Amino acid sequence: MAASINEVRNTVLAIANKNNYGYISPQDFNLYAKQAQLDMFEDYFYAYNSWINKQNSRMSGTGYADIIKGLEEVMDTFSVQLFLPQVNQNVFSLPNDYYLINKLYYYSDPLFTGTATAVVANQLVDAAAVGWTTIPASAPTPPIGSIVVNTTTLQEAFVTGVLSGTTITLSADIFGVIGEDYVIYNNSKIKEVERVTQSKIFYLTNSMLTSPTKSFPAYVLDGNNITVYPTSIRQRAAVRTQYVRYPLTPRWTWQNLQLGEPQFDPTQADFQEFELPDSDEPTLIAKICQYVGIEIREAEVYNFGKQEETNEIQESS
Repeated sequence: MAASINEVRNTVLAIANKNNYGYISPQDFNLYAKQAQLDMFEDYFYAYNSWINKQNSRMSGTGYADIIKGLEEVMDTFSVQLFLPQVNQNVFSLPNDYYLINKLYYYSDPLFTGTATAVVANQLVDAAAVGWTTIPASAPTPPIGSIVVNTTTLQEAFVTGVLSGTTITLSADIFGVIGEDYVIYNNSKIKEVERVTQSKIFYLTNSMLTSPTKSFPAYVLDGNNITVYPTSIRQRAAVRTQYVRYPLTPRWTWQNLQLGEPQFDPTQADFQEFELPDSDEPTLIAKICQYVGIEIREAEVYNFGKQEETNEIQESS
C-alpha cells in the first residue's frame, strides 16, 4: 500500500502548527513532497548497493537477506520493460522518465512479420499470415509466450493461444487500427547488449577481432539516446530495455477554499499519491518538515502520530 499524500500533509501541517510555524501552501507542500520522495527513491538504490556489496564481501549475515529482499520489492515497483523508438538507423531513444538502465536486449530473429487486417480485442488478425497453425494443440505456431510487438505504436503483448491460421490471441489489446504492422519474436533468441564507453567503442569498432557483432552487440549511452553496434542493427522494434523509471510526481490536489482552507480533492485529473510504501510515511514527513525548516526525527514523527490518535479517541469519547 502506498503512502497517503493526504495523511502526510495533515501530519506535516499539525507539526508545523505545534511548532508555531507559518502556513504551508499546497503549492509549497507539493514541491517539498516531490523532493522528499525523490531523495528517498535514490536512498533505496544507495542502500541496496551498499547491502549487496556487504553481502559480496561476506560482511553481512544471512539475516540481512530479508533487508535486501525488501529493498528489491520496492525497487521492482519502478522497473519497466519496453521496446525503444528508433531515432535514425542504429540510434534509439530512451523514455524521459528513465533513471537507470538495467539491461538492454537485441531481438535478432523475428518469427513472423506482417500487418493487422482486422481489429479484435486482445487478438492479432492477419488474413495474409503464413505459417500459423493450431497443430499440434500442445505446441502451436507461433509458440505460446512469444512476444508480439505493434511496430507502429511499440506496444507489446504475449501470445496466449492460436485460434486459426490467421488469428492468435494476445495477453493485451495492442492493435486498434487496421493496417498496423507487427513483428513476432521467440523469447529464447535474445542477445544482451553490452554497455561500453564512448572512448572504448572507438577502439572496438576499429578492430576485426573486437568489433561488435549481432551475436555480441554493444551500445553507447549519450543523454537520452543509445547507439547500438554493429550499425547494421537498425530495424524498428528490435531493441528492448529493462530500465528503472523515476517515481511519478506526487501532487496533493484541492478545490474551493472552505473556511479559509483548501478542500482536499483526489478526483482532480492531476492528483497523484506517493509511490513509496506506507511504511515510509514517517520518513517522508520528517524530510518535508526539514525542508520547511522544522527539525524532527522519524521516531518523533511516529510518537507525534500516536499522540494525535490518542487525542482523537479521547475527544470522540
